[in-house]
Amino acid sequence: MSKPEVVRIKCPQLSCQRVLAVPGNARGKLVRCRNCGTTIKIPEAKSSGGESKAPAA
Repeated sequence: MSKPEVVRIKCPQLSCQRVLAVPGNARGKLVRCRNCGTTIKIPEAKSSGGESKAPAA
């Protein structure tokens, strides 16, 4: 079994800057910082951009 993905993001509010840990299924959605109430959009997963991850031979 694999662990569920966790996204860590820092609150952009200068007076807060708390690190939030949100589930991976929150990508692309809005979440609210529990510390200051700022609404934060969780970025989408980075795409591979067409690059293969095959090892170089």
